[in-house]
Amino acid sequence: MYGTTSYAGVELSSTDNSGLGLIATKPLTPNNILISVPTSLTLSVESPKDYNTVIERHLFSSNPKAYRNAPWWACLAVQINYYDKINSMNENAGVSVKPWMETLPRKYDTPIHWSLETLNELQYVPILEAVALQKRKWKAAYDELTLASKELASQISYDDFTWGCETARSRAFSGAYSGSAFNPIPYATVTLLVAVYLALGLGTIEQAANGAALVVCGSILKDFVIPKLLKKQKYVICPFIDMSNHIGIVQEGKEVFIQYGPRNNDQLLQYYGFVEKDNVHDVYILPPIREWKISELEVACGRKVGPGRLEKLDRAGLLGREPNLKLADTDEASNQIGGVVLTRATGIDPAVIQALRALISSDNEWNNAGEAVGNFAEQVSPENERAAQLAIKRAMELELESKPTSIEEDEHLIRIMDQKRTGVDIEELLAVQFRLEKKKLLKESIDNI
Repeated sequence: MYGTTSYAGVELSSTDNSGLGLIATKPLTPNNILISVPTSLTLSVESPKDYNTVIERHLFSSNPKAYRNAPWWACLAVQINYYDKINSMNENAGVSVKPWMETLPRKYDTPIHWSLETLNELQYVPILEAVALQKRKWKAAYDELTLASKELASQISYDDFTWGCETARSRAFSGAYSGSAFNPIPYATVTLLVAVYLALGLGTIEQAANGAALVVCGSILKDFVIPKLLKKQKYVICPFIDMSNHIGIVQEGKEVFIQYGPRNNDQLLQYYGFVEKDNVHDVYILPPIREWKISELEVACGRKVGPGRLEKLDRAGLLGREPNLKLADTDEASNQIGGVVLTRATGIDPAVIQALRALISSDNEWNNAGEAVGNFAEQVSPENERAAQLAIKRAMELELESKPTSIEEDEHLIRIMDQKRTGVDIEELLAVQFRLEKKKLLKESIDNI
């Protein structure tokens, strides 16, 4: 029990390989309420700006804007460290958060802590770039916050802040902020004031109605409309619900899992420290078309790339682009250079298929399309479509062939590590699991053409 948190059919306990987790104490059925946690016990942040009177009063009294303008994960990291290292009393709930803080992991097996040598074992450039960007953004956020708050700088180190960021990124739930919960008090107060206003003869009923309408409309705008227009997001860490691990089967005496959402293995490894086998949401980001070996594609599809094609594709932005970290609004393994996106769910990005149709088009096909890339959005001929598919297939084969290890070699390494009872390096295991899943996705896509 933490505050007025209540449990029904679950308990907090150590799990086989995930640290602390929730264990079912009875058979569970759909729509069971397993845990009830009052809102006052949660940590939350609104984005793009968060207003937290406790944090601002104690840490940012001289410059509250520094906290308000920080990224959501940095705000949550500050809150977590404040309650963990400075003052464990939750003023809103009137209870100490120390029991909850003591359940949080003190170390995460995520790539931000890995050496460059281990990162290279992932054999996947996008996540290396994402981790490098993550380090820069987290350090920049910490530097800005400590510059604004001597109190924070003296009590929370960068390692503490990183731990807080990892806790926030791996444990927070998010969703569109829909405004405050409905509060009938303002509307009841308006009704009462209108009655008094009319009873005392202070004005006409039209004047009273106009005043009431302004108050009601203002409340609706503030609580429901403006948050949606500003596209606000809310991020919440809920005590003990955050102990639920990702996906599983609920049986009595077994661990209770939840679904973390449609996250690919880049996100799961970077922020949660695990890899999901055969992840239906997984993606592979191939190099942009401008980096493909055109001569290899020409041999594979039996066609030559005619004049003007590459220039038109470049102007259309279909060859990729130069990386611009200033434009990056996320530090996940995103596609900052316009690489070719391949997903397990939907395959190759349709824009890439369009680009390949134009790239390997014959002179007749190119002329009939008016030399316009946009006219290749749909199939132009069975021969062109087959050539485009063969070009894409060869590009994926070249990517798979470029890997230092094969699928078979990675599977063999995992079998060896699985047979070991002790002494398995978790970083090495995660690296092999991750790169194997990426190669399997490539191989599946090749075989489907």
